[in-house]
Amino acid sequence: MKEGIHPEYREVAFLDQQTGNTFITRSTLNSRETTEIDGVTYPLFKCDVTSESHPFYTGAQTRIVETGRVEKFRQRFARTAGTRKSGS
Repeated sequence: MKEGIHPEYREVAFLDQQTGNTFITRSTLNSRETTEIDGVTYPLFKCDVTSESHPFYTGAQTRIVETGRVEKFRQRFARTAGTRKSGS
């Protein structure tokens, strides 16, 4: 590789602001903020959403969809419940 044309590839700490979890991975990200983990100082990047807090990965999205289906069923049932004919 040529010297001086590539960004520095190093370990960076990512903070999920919704859950408070921090994980370390390698990145070329530049950050003004730093954090110390186990005596080592890492550049810090604050994430709004990660796989630990995103509804698709946590399963919260499916609960919302299921709730919507149940509500639709109840609305349909409520409309037909009063129109029942008394049979023999």
